[in-house]
Amino acid sequence: MISTKKANYFVKKFFFLTFYCNFATCEHTYTEKTEIKHTASKTTEPIRHQLLTAYMPCNDEHTGALFRFSNHQILNLMIGVFDSGYGGLTILDSIRRRLPDHDYLYLGDNARNPYGSRSYEVVYKYTLQGVEYLFSQGCKLVILACNTASAEALRTIQQHDLPDIDPDKRVLGVIRPTAEVAGRLTQNNHIGILATQGTVQSESYIIEIHKLYPNIHVVQQACPLWVPLIENKEYATDGAMYFIEKYLSELRDKDPLTDTVILACTHYPIIKQHIEKAAKKIWGEHSTPLFVAQGDIVAESLENYLLRHPDIDKHATVSCRDYAGSYHTTTYLTTENPDKFNNMAGLFLSESVQAQQVTLI
Repeated sequence: MISTKKANYFVKKFFFLTFYCNFATCEHTYTEKTEIKHTASKTTEPIRHQLLTAYMPCNDEHTGALFRFSNHQILNLMIGVFDSGYGGLTILDSIRRRLPDHDYLYLGDNARNPYGSRSYEVVYKYTLQGVEYLFSQGCKLVILACNTASAEALRTIQQHDLPDIDPDKRVLGVIRPTAEVAGRLTQNNHIGILATQGTVQSESYIIEIHKLYPNIHVVQQACPLWVPLIENKEYATDGAMYFIEKYLSELRDKDPLTDTVILACTHYPIIKQHIEKAAKKIWGEHSTPLFVAQGDIVAESLENYLLRHPDIDKHATVSCRDYAGSYHTTTYLTTENPDKFNNMAGLFLSESVQAQQVTLI
């Protein structure tokens, strides 16, 4: 027979577990000792343990903490976003606006980018290392926010590696959802692709579009200088405009009827206005194609995916609103110098970040 005192304890414990379960990963500061931090740490402890401090019912007179969950209860919960560098931040930004209640872990392999000019074997190796690292840090779902990685590594990872790593984990790319939307947007079945050399050579967009829309004519144009111009912040110069016009002219010459163009590199939204301005000059004011950026497309596709797969969505941490009004926590990792990453991230995000350096092996 359970005593009244003990019964009341279990009732209170159940109340705290149910009412505060969504507070586990928030940035609320209860006391100095219980503040949850997600900034860079000098320790070698896995990121998931640095980031996640959880609460179980307690009455700690020293810290004032009322509840604390154990870490193991919230592992494998964050949504991971992987990119070869900075461009994936445009995808992350769109995803967070679409799904503001989730927690995110971004990993940029900046020390080894660009991927666009590397071989299939190298891109696959580097991408798999990034995915496995994000899995090890608590991500059950990883988005490859890199067209080259999606083109050259995604299918192999999904079909060959995931069954051995963990069949319950998922890796998604950016190419298929973009192809689906572009096929609906074109009015005359003529689509153009602007991308890195690696994405163009893979022909992944041609393959995906033709799977869905066999009658659509697709042409591609590699733009090898656009990413360096963007990352060196030279994209608004006359020299940059020359190369923007050059690649657009080459694309138009391949198919003057192109009415929809996919910006198939996550860097390219940064120069979308410059591209559209140049396109009016090349195609003419009334014949300018529609230029399609991927961020909102990928975000909507992820939202729909989570709705269709509640078994995955239930594992994604849901953050409560913190005192500053933010609904999510985002942690940034880079294989490059963190200060360089922090400085460059401002070009892709409307916020300052504090990244932590990691090594992929």
